Parts: sequence; C-alpha cells; structure tokens
Amino acid sequence: RELLSSDAMKDYNRARVYLDENYKSQEHFTALGSFYFLHESLKNIYQFDFKAKKYKKVTGKEIYSDTLESTPMLEKEKFPQDYFPECKWSRKGFIRTRWCITDCAFDLVNIHLFHDASNLIAWETSPSVYSGIRHKALGYVLDRIIDQRFEKVSYFVFGDFNFRLDAKAVVETLCAKATMQTIRAADTNEVVKLIFRESDNDRKVMLQLEKKLFDYFNQDVFRDNNGTALLEFDRELSVFKDKLYELDISFPPSYPYSEDSSQGKQYMNTRCPAWCDRILMSHSAKELILKVKNDEKIVIYDHIGPNVCMGDHKPVFLSFRIAAGAGKPIANVHKCCVVQ
Repeated sequence: RELLSSDAMKDYNRARVYLDENYKSQEHFTALGSFYFLHESLKNIYQFDFKAKKYKKVTGKEIYSDTLESTPMLEKEKFPQDYFPECKWSRKGFIRTRWCITDCAFDLVNIHLFHDASNLIAWETSPSVYSGIRHKALGYVLDRIIDQRFEKVSYFVFGDFNFRLDAKAVVETLCAKATMQTIRAADTNEVVKLIFRESDNDRKVMLQLEKKLFDYFNQDVFRDNNGTALLEFDRELSVFKDKLYELDISFPPSYPYSEDSSQGKQYMNTRCPAWCDRILMSHSAKELILKVKNDEKIVIYDHIGPNVCMGDHKPVFLSFRIAAGAGKPIANVHKCCVVQ
C-alpha cells in the first residue's frame, strides 16, 4: 500500500495486486505474488475474466490477498504433490492473468518450479532427475495456457524456474585436472561428501560437494564476463525451444547470492550459481516486441542491483515496447489485399 501511494508511482493510476497469502491451505498455497502497475498514458487496458470469458476495463487500484481462489481475474494452480514427493509441502505453482492493450492480447504467467533438493543427487546423472521434474512441471503449465478453454494468445512466462546448470558437466569441467575423494557415512555407507583436489599444487582443494554445499575455490568464474563461459551448461530450456523463446542472457547467474547485506556480489556456497530467474515468451510474443531501430536499445533483458544485497536471488527484468498494430494481423495490410 505504501508503494501504491508513493511519489515514485504517482503516474501509475491503476494497479492490480495479487498476493497468495493463504499459507494455512496446504492444498492451494503457492506463495506467489504479482503486482501490475498501469501508467496513465495507457488509455484502453482490459483484463480478462476467466469465469465470464470476457474482458473488463481496468480502473482504479485493487489488492487481492489471503486467498486468490475467489477472483475470476486470474488462474492459479499448485502442482500436484506427486510431482515432487521429496517435499512434504511444496509451494510451487503458477498464477496467470490475461490483458488486452489496444487490441493486443497476451497472458502474463508468474511461475515457480521445483528446486534441487541435493547437490549430490544432481551431480549423479546428466541431465539430473530434478531437471526432469522441472520439465514435467513447465510442460504442465504450457499445456494449461494453450488448452481449448480460451482463445490462444501470446504469452510471457516469468519467475523462478529454478533452472540449474548441468551439474555433472560443470563439475567435470571446473575440476578437469582434479582427483575425487568420496566420503561416506559410517552407519549407512551413503555418500555424504565429495572432495576434488588438484593433482599437484600440494593437493589444493578445488571443490567440496555435499547435499547443500557447493564450495568452489574461485567464484570469479561465475562473475567474469557475466559467467558467459558457463552458459553452455544452461541446457534445461532446450527441451522447449519449439514453444519458448528467450532473449540472450547478458547478466551473471541470478542465484544463490549471499544474504549478508555487505556482500551484494558474493554467492553463497550452498549451490552452484545458475540462471534460475528468467523471462520467457511464446514465439508469437517475440513478434509483439518492437524491433531495435536506429541503434536505440529498446529491448533490455537484465538483472537489478548487481551490487546490492536483496536476498538470495537477483531480480531479473525485461523492458520493451509493444509494436504499433501488434495483435492486429491485418492492421498494416491494404483492404484490397484482405480476403473477406
């Protein structure tokens, strides 16, 4: 409410805020939230009512919280429990809203996919078992937003996808000249720690790997040139290349940052840094984005606050203009060329 009434937002005269705060509901709680602020310069904005199956003009500022099940202006789902049985009470799911700006309709889908529960299990296979779970969940979302219940429109899917680098390939690359020591629990013989040491150089420890420890001796590899050298191991999206498009990544891995307020650039040594936070879109949505003209950078895909601590994730944003006439396939075609 402070944000809605702040000077910084005074030119945004309409807003819709959705916060899933019904944390007592094991069946429905997702912990997701979406804030939409609409600038006064936008004249005709409509939001879709999924129950009535029609658009309604957006006026005023409205906040929905506690439970979102009662509003027909969004679709919200939590993934089935059997998707990630390791977690007794998962909060993963998605929230979908649909908008129309001057005849251009699109879905905005806020998503949270499953994490890696153990670095050791993620390291065992390539791709990891967790990668497969995320593929299943993302496929579920895409099937829902393009099913037959509503007209198909362009869509943007954003949030914490929890996409991870191919752990086995990354470790084998980072520790190519190292020897591995395996440490097992005395009572169960279960692997509890892997230690990678340089073959020479006094057997210096390069990497220690545990269930929730990824302690690599040189974090610069994840920051130098925005971690570009590691992008080849970011492979989870390749399965969906026919359905989803992403602009080129030019920012460092967005997770897991230190939560020490004085360590804005520092990664925690709990997980291998990865581009968990993304903004993806349908191929038709890509066509809505205005192309770059006269070398002006109109489309920007980047992260926020590279030096500022704001939790274990760095926020990621996509800034763009929608092309005039987008959403109107015959807008720029002379009438004599249109088949009635």
